[in-house]
Amino acid sequence: MQDPEALGGLSNAGGADHVASASSDAFIAPENQNVASAKQYVLKSDDTFIVNDPLGDITGKDDGLFVNDTRVLSQLRLTFGGRAPSLLSGSVSSDNTAFTAHLTNRPLPPLGGTSTPEGVIHVQRVRVLSGSVLNEAIELTNYGTNDAIVPLSISFASDFRDMFEVRGLTRTQRGEIEPPRVEDGEVRLGYIGLDQVARRVRIAFSPAPQQLLADRADYSVQLPAQTCVSIYLAVAVRLEAPDSAATATPSTAPDAAVRSGHWSQIGAARPRVGRAAVRAGLVEAHLMMRGRRRGTARVRSSNPLFNAWIDRSFADLDLLTTDLASGPYPYAGIPWFSTPFGRDAVITSLQTLWLQPALARGVLRFLAQHQALEDSAFRDAAVGKIMHEMRKSEMAATGEVPFALYYGGVDTTPLFIVLAGAYAARTGDLDLIDELWPALKLATQWVAGVCDRNRFGLLDYQRASDGGLANQGWKDSHDSVFHADGRFPDGPIALVEVQAYASAAFDTMAHFSTLRGDSSNAQQYAQRAQTIRACVEEKYWMEDAGFYGIALDGHGELCRVLASNAGHLLAFGLPERKRGEAVVHVLGSALFHTGWGVRTLAAGQSRFNPMAYHNGSVWPHDNALCARGLAAYGGKAAAVRLLQALFQAAVNFDMRLPELFCGFPRRRGEPPTAYPVACLPQAWAAGSPFMMLEACLGMTVDAAKREVLIEQPMLPDGIDWLAIDDLRVGEASVSITFRRVDGKVVASAEKGEVRVVALL
Repeated sequence: MQDPEALGGLSNAGGADHVASASSDAFIAPENQNVASAKQYVLKSDDTFIVNDPLGDITGKDDGLFVNDTRVLSQLRLTFGGRAPSLLSGSVSSDNTAFTAHLTNRPLPPLGGTSTPEGVIHVQRVRVLSGSVLNEAIELTNYGTNDAIVPLSISFASDFRDMFEVRGLTRTQRGEIEPPRVEDGEVRLGYIGLDQVARRVRIAFSPAPQQLLADRADYSVQLPAQTCVSIYLAVAVRLEAPDSAATATPSTAPDAAVRSGHWSQIGAARPRVGRAAVRAGLVEAHLMMRGRRRGTARVRSSNPLFNAWIDRSFADLDLLTTDLASGPYPYAGIPWFSTPFGRDAVITSLQTLWLQPALARGVLRFLAQHQALEDSAFRDAAVGKIMHEMRKSEMAATGEVPFALYYGGVDTTPLFIVLAGAYAARTGDLDLIDELWPALKLATQWVAGVCDRNRFGLLDYQRASDGGLANQGWKDSHDSVFHADGRFPDGPIALVEVQAYASAAFDTMAHFSTLRGDSSNAQQYAQRAQTIRACVEEKYWMEDAGFYGIALDGHGELCRVLASNAGHLLAFGLPERKRGEAVVHVLGSALFHTGWGVRTLAAGQSRFNPMAYHNGSVWPHDNALCARGLAAYGGKAAAVRLLQALFQAAVNFDMRLPELFCGFPRRRGEPPTAYPVACLPQAWAAGSPFMMLEACLGMTVDAAKREVLIEQPMLPDGIDWLAIDDLRVGEASVSITFRRVDGKVVASAEKGEVRVVALL
């Protein structure tokens, strides 16, 4: 973590008396550098996040400072004599509260004195986000024997581009960018969007620069030998919505708060700038991250590298989690998906449910509150569906894209029901189920209605408008579903894994109905679940491959493709035992397993490409679900192997698993190959080790009996013991340690009032 006291070097020596006056011709315009760095660093606070390179710069490619999916800073660069400094290191603190870059100067030209050689001046940039305010401290220390005069410039700009523009969409019309102004020692930038929301940016500096332009602050810093000087900057963002926007409809309003009519302005009116502001931001960020860890069980082991992976995964989940009125909610990923997604949040909640059930509670409440209550082809909405995605950007608000509140996901609705059932079993909190019951019934009615329209009683999809997603499972790229010969199927499409979600959803509703004394509906739900299972066994099984096909098309023809989707069938217990064991064997073969994890598509399939988004890459969350399935069908050792592979991949990715990486086979001495535009961090990638670990340990929490059941636990190589501390079960807690004893892994309860039962 970045403790505020670590800023001790950011002394008050950065006063105006250390900044020399100079004419404008002493400053050198920064060299052009509109190139994205291969490595990026992120910070997030609520609906604000920043992506920068290791130097701490924003280049304007695919990085920036974003608020509500609008890029409010597209450039932020630090130069000395017009040149970028040399990089020593860049990093984000272990708890994701602060970014720090260590830099040094290139040779500096003489400005009324002697020249300064390279590597004499150390530059430290410390950056923190608090709400919609960015604070930064830039500390310069002269380790030379001669005094130096440093020509320092901070350049900045904002293109106010919508996230979808940054991702490549072209707009025929944009709002009005206001002329930049320099007033009261600040630079003020603004944009009036087509959604009538004013986005205001104020940039302030301390001490005041010698020259402040609309796109640059110039300093000539007098830096005596063996002394340090600090410069501070602050960027505050404010959103201003006119009264008319406060009464806009849910499909056009720019923000959930605006839609409710409770505010017309969000953000800081004036930035606080200086050492105290940086310290305050760090303290606030640190306390927020610490608060999110309360109530979460802790994981420790004998392996320091494994511990680092677990700690980084927890920290990334904390970073991505936003505290909404309905409770904590994990945003999907940075930079492209820092917003509520339905499917991602449900999967992330399932991954971490055994350790922190409060996350699932917040997700369930939020999704219930945003359930579709009307049909809309544009938004792929139908009564009862659970949302796929929510955006607050200008293009979403104006209807240029359908994602202000979009429902084009076929699997989110049954997974919402499944999560409710898993949450109730984990916590015994039936009061929440009572609260959610109207939403659960409505969601089940939608699933049942779609199944009734399918000739086989399956849950299928077909987008309702051209602006929506063509494929609406988790593999939602346009080319992710196809026949064995490569041709794309006609819709409606019934994905194989979605049938597992649907059958599990009906089983969940059967259980809930029984608890509520509704035996008639319980029986109907159970019958629907059985009908789906029987149909999958009949229509999807490929005897010659010992595997399930990926989908049925609109003509009832099976897409005879070997894809990781079948692993999800195992994770939700659909296949009969013998066939499930056959799937375990195929998933563990070289067709799928790269040595770094399981590919999304088996090698040799018609559209196989290890560099493709969904057709041959490795997705950690997909592997986590596969590991859960492997363990459930007699493949516990294969699940451990998968956990080991992802752990080793994480070591090569600085302990942070990306959204996905390329599916090339593992070769001696080579790391896994990165996917160039993967989100990092990504919520369900960060949650993956926890679901895999749960599967390998064979743990099940039974809240009703206040028991933890453990079945044939296994640990990866290199871990002699592993402890789960303060695992909450109702009002009680327990700590469990797993140790290797005589070639087996044995669990023991160290303390607590919860019964731990070892199953043979």
